[in-house]
Amino acid sequence: MARITLDNLAHSYSPAPKGDADWALKPMSLTWRDGGAYALLGSSGCGKTTLLNIISGLLHPSRGQVLFGDRDVTTLPTADRNIAQVFQFPVVYDTMTVRQNLAFPLKNRGLPADRIAARVASVARMIGMEDRLDRRARGLTADAKQKISLGRGMVRQDVNAILFDEPLTVIDPQMKWELRTQLKALHREFGHTMIYVTHDQTEALTFADEVVVMSEGRVVQAGTPQSLFDAPAHTFVGYFIGSPGMNLLDAQIAGATAFVDGTAIPLAAPYAPSAGRVQIGIRPDAVRPATEGLPFHLVRVEDVGHHRILRGEVAGTPFNVVVPEGEPIPAGFDRIALDPARIGVFVDDWRIEPRERAA
Repeated sequence: MARITLDNLAHSYSPAPKGDADWALKPMSLTWRDGGAYALLGSSGCGKTTLLNIISGLLHPSRGQVLFGDRDVTTLPTADRNIAQVFQFPVVYDTMTVRQNLAFPLKNRGLPADRIAARVASVARMIGMEDRLDRRARGLTADAKQKISLGRGMVRQDVNAILFDEPLTVIDPQMKWELRTQLKALHREFGHTMIYVTHDQTEALTFADEVVVMSEGRVVQAGTPQSLFDAPAHTFVGYFIGSPGMNLLDAQIAGATAFVDGTAIPLAAPYAPSAGRVQIGIRPDAVRPATEGLPFHLVRVEDVGHHRILRGEVAGTPFNVVVPEGEPIPAGFDRIALDPARIGVFVDDWRIEPRERAA
C-alpha cells in the first residue's frame, strides 16, 4: 500500500500544446493517503481515465511527478509500480477456469499453493462465484466475466494500490449495489489504497471516503461526499452532485441581500461586491412553498416515494423544490422561500465566502 502524490501534474495529447483547450489534464496537485478509498468523478471526457492511466503507468504525463510514498514512479512502467487495475470491460483468460483466472496473479508471484487456494476461495465468496470456480470463463456472461476481473484485481494483498476504471459498466444493475458494498468491505478488511473512476455519482459517493470531482480536465473540488453536497466549490459540483442537482439563479448581491429578477432574498451573511457573473445556489431540499418570497411557476409534480419533486421555473430558469413525503403542498401556491443558511454565492462559477469568513 502507498500514499499517492500527484505533484503539479498535467497532460496534453498534443506534442505542442498552445492553449488551455489543448490540455486533457490541467495542472493539479493532490495527495491521497495510504489506505484511503477515493473516487474520480466526472462526466465522459473530463480527464479521469487519463489521470488513472498516468497513475498506473500506462501513460507518461507531459508535466509533473507521480510519487508512491517518497518514491518517484513517474517514468516507471506499470509492472514496476506494484498495482492492480480493473478496466471498464472484462479482461479474462477464456481458456482458464474461474479458479485459474483468480489464482493467476498469485501463481506469478510464487505464493504457496495453500495460500493461493485460501485467497481464491475468499475472493470467490466476495464476488459470488463460489459455485462456478471450476467452469471455464468462455461462455460466461459479460457481467460474470467482469466479476472475475474484479476478483483478479483484488486477489493480491501486497499491492500499492488498486485502480478501478468504470468497473461496473457491464454489471447487471441488481448486482451493482452488492458489488459496491463488497468492495467497501474489502477496503475495510485489507486497507488497500483504492482509486475508483466513475461518471455515476451514486457509485462514487457510496464507495469513496473522498471524491475528486473533475470537469474539462480540471479538478474542481476534492472532499468528503457530505462536503461536496453541503458546500460545492464550483457550480458544476453543485449541479452534478445530488438528484436533483443544485438550483442556480443569476443574481445581484448587495451586502446580506440577493436580488433575483427584482425580488429580495435574505442571505445568512454579507458579501463584498464582485465583478463577473454572480449566481446564488441552493439545494432543492432547502426550499419550501410559501405565500411570500420568490415568484415560482409550477410545471409538474413528481412523486418518487420518499419525497416529491416540484418541477418549475423562477425568472425563466428551471428550478426544483423537494417536499418530504406527507408534507402538504399548498393549493395554487406561486412563491417559494429559500433557507438563507444554505444559500451559496458563486462568481464566474466559483463559490465565494462572505465577508465574515473571507479573512
